[in-house]
Parts: sequence; structure tokens; C-alpha cells
Amino acid sequence: MKSLDSLKAVGFDLGALTQGDIVSQSPINGQTLGQVPACGRVDYDQAIDRAVAAFHRWRRVPAPRRGELVRLFGEAVRRHKPALAELITLEVGKITSEAAGEVQEVIDICDFAVGLSRQLYGLTIASERPGHHMQERWHPLGTVGIITAFNFPMAVWSWNAALALICGNSIVWKPSEKTPLTALALAALLEDVTRNFPDAPAHLSTVLQGRREVGEWLAGDARLPLVSATGSTRMGRDVAVKVAGRFGRSLLELGGNNAMIVAPTANEDLAVRAITFAAAGTAGQRCTTARRLFVHTSRYDGVVGRLKRAYASLSVGDPRAAGTLVGPLIDEPAFEAMQSALQAAREAGGHVHGGERIDVPGLKGHYVRPAIVELAAPCAVSDRETFAPILYVFRYESIEDAIAGNNAVMQGLSSSLITRDLMEAELFLSAEGSDCGIANINIGPSGAEIGGAFGGEKETGGGRESGSDAWKAYMRRQTQTVNYSGALPLAQGVKFDVE
Repeated sequence: MKSLDSLKAVGFDLGALTQGDIVSQSPINGQTLGQVPACGRVDYDQAIDRAVAAFHRWRRVPAPRRGELVRLFGEAVRRHKPALAELITLEVGKITSEAAGEVQEVIDICDFAVGLSRQLYGLTIASERPGHHMQERWHPLGTVGIITAFNFPMAVWSWNAALALICGNSIVWKPSEKTPLTALALAALLEDVTRNFPDAPAHLSTVLQGRREVGEWLAGDARLPLVSATGSTRMGRDVAVKVAGRFGRSLLELGGNNAMIVAPTANEDLAVRAITFAAAGTAGQRCTTARRLFVHTSRYDGVVGRLKRAYASLSVGDPRAAGTLVGPLIDEPAFEAMQSALQAAREAGGHVHGGERIDVPGLKGHYVRPAIVELAAPCAVSDRETFAPILYVFRYESIEDAIAGNNAVMQGLSSSLITRDLMEAELFLSAEGSDCGIANINIGPSGAEIGGAFGGEKETGGGRESGSDAWKAYMRRQTQTVNYSGALPLAQGVKFDVE
């Protein structure tokens, strides 16, 4: 862990984190990495008050100048990329390249936000009244609450934080209790940058460590006009109701039960590679993981046969080791949920290939062989998301049937079609096609880029983060009318003469 020493200069010292009731345990071997104290209610209220005061100062700073702060933060992340990636591997169990890829997402969203800080455009609107003009203007929203999950402990925060900051907001972050250390490392880098940035107020960014109750406090806090929450559908439903009850805004990134379709014209080599990475990468612990696969009858035996061979050859083990492709599940409950789902699939008549526990010498983590489950038809277990490397496989006859299967679940995050048929591709991307927030052709459902807005429909929550016009979620819109004449004509021809 020598690369982590580079973070000591900005105030993050892993060796000093030895006190507190939130314990970070590495899924690699069960080793305790560090301990941090949970936030109490009094500390929470004081932290929110300080964050609100910071917002009142930060909103006065011009947006391009706010972008400069984010640029400097992105540069700091670049300098410490190896250390941050190592910490993700230790705390989450991601293989080295995927951990580095997550840190690159932080860098990329910072670059995106810097350019965006000069493009927070409103509209000019033609007025029906002579001597008047109208315009739409976007203002900073306030203090933004961010709740993140364990599987992308840095990237998802950065998607929210970078945009919120250039939009003029302060931020408070409740990370997963499973990944408290990655949050502290990023927070230390941002604190170091803001400390040396004259326009940045103190407490512009705050980390609130804790369990469920801290998230509940954020959801119910009227001082936070927006709460962005990533996690399970159950969690999102609780957050949405609580935030709506106080007329706040929620931005939700929740469950995904993503499907891939392999058409008769599919490039088989491409399909097998795309499916294997999408279904088994990150040990199946992505919200965009491929969990359902519809293969045309004419291609079923060839594609599924190759998938079984590919799965059997996957290197499962220590994510720090060269050549490893699948690291551990995050913890014991994740392993138990996977085994329970596989048993339910067997009881539904499914044929299970893989899914067994793998012993890795010297390591006590929960390592498993990714599983393929062949089913005659969708069933209760395949219709729900299990956050583990399970791929349910079905045959289909027509593209319309496959699209209906894609859309038949309550989640609507990501989807994919492997085809060389232009008409099938266009149907899949049309209003009659995939009902998901993300629809891909000839790639898997995972691997979203910063330039595109990320999020989904139905029980996925409907929120959008990252690219496109997602910045508008972090601002408030104001329509403004200016009368530069000496008269007072009324809209819609209304007459209201007063002597």
C-alpha cells in the first residue's frame, strides 16, 4: 500500500483511522482497513448549517471561477490516481483496471464540468408585449445532499459533486458505510484544493459518515433542496417519499435488471466478449450489469455454448493479482443473496452453470464463479435484481418478443442489442423499442461515458446524472420579464384601466 502514502500530504492517513464504530473491511481478505466515527444528530445539524452558510458565499462566485476550482480538483485526482485506485481495490474488491477506470471517471467528469461552467445557458424568449423582453435564467439551488452506494464509491459522488459545485452549490456527502475510506480520501483532496483557493468558502464540501439514519436525516431536511441518492429501489422509495413530503427534489439512481439481446445477424465474437464483461465484470456488482440475456433460437446453442466455456475460464481471485478478471463479492450477505437466487432459479426449473464458491488460498473473501442460468421463461427470481454475477438466459423467436422481454421488468436502466440488422437496431432505439434510459447497439449495457446523461426509468428512479443537460437538476429556473417601455400593456390582451 505504498502508493497510499502519497495521500498523507493532503491529510489522508489510512494508518491513523483506528477509532470509530463504522469499520471498513476489505472484501479481499476480511482485513480491517480502518475505522471512522459515525455522525451524531448534533454534529449533523451543525454540519448542515455550515454547508448552507458556505452556499450563500459560493453562489456569488462567477461560474467560470467555480469551474477553476473543479479543474484544480481534477488535476489533484490525476496526480493521485494510482493511490485512489488502490484504495478502491482494497475497499470494494475491484480488479486493478476497473478501479483505475473509476478514478478516470472522476477525472473525466471534472473536465466535463469545467467546460460546462461557461455554458450554463438560459433562453431568450420573444414577448407578445411591445417594449418587453423575456429570458430564462438558471440560479444556484442550495446545499445538495449526496447519498452513494458501495459499488462506485468515488465515481457516482463525483458525477453529482462536480456539477453541483460549478452550478454554485455546496455539497454534503453520505457515503456507504461499506466504503467510508474512499470518501475520506476524495474529501481530503478536495479540502486541500479549496483551502488554497481564495474564492472557496470553508465547509463547501462535507462528508457525513453514518448508517441509514444519516440518510433519513438528509431526506427529511428542508435545508437541502435536492437529495441525490444511489442505491436499492427500496432505499430510493423511502428517500423519494420523505423528500417529496417536504416539497424537495430527489434525483434517484436505483435498481437495474438490464437485458441484452443477441439477434440472428449478431457478430458472435463481439457478442460473447460483450456479454461476459457486462455480466461478470465487477463481480456482477454494477447497476448496469447484464442480468438477462435473450438469444435468438437460431444462435442459442452457439452463443450459450461459448459463454459457458468463457465463464469456466474466467480467472477469479485476488483483484490485485495480474490476470484476475473477477474479484470478490462485497460481503457475506451478498454471497447469501446470490446463493438464494440460484436456489430459487433451480426450483423454477432453471439449469444453473457455475455460481459455486471458490476458495482462494490465503484469502477469506467471498469469491464465486459467475453463474449462467438457462430458463424456459422469465420467472419471479429473474424479474428482480440480485446484485451478483448471475445471468439468466432465454430463447426468443422474434425481435418484438425480445423487446417485450427487455421491457417486462420493473427496472428500466440500461439495455443492449447485438445485431447487424439496421431495421432491428432502429426498432430497438425507437419509441416502440427499449423502455430504458440507456439503449446500446453492439456493446453491452455497461460502460456509460461521461458525455451522456446516466439514469433510467420506472423503478430505476428517473434521475439523470453526468452529461447532457443533467446540470439543470442542480439549479433553479427563473423566467424573467423586463419592460423597457413607458407603457404597461398586459399579456393576452387583458384590459385593466385604472385612473
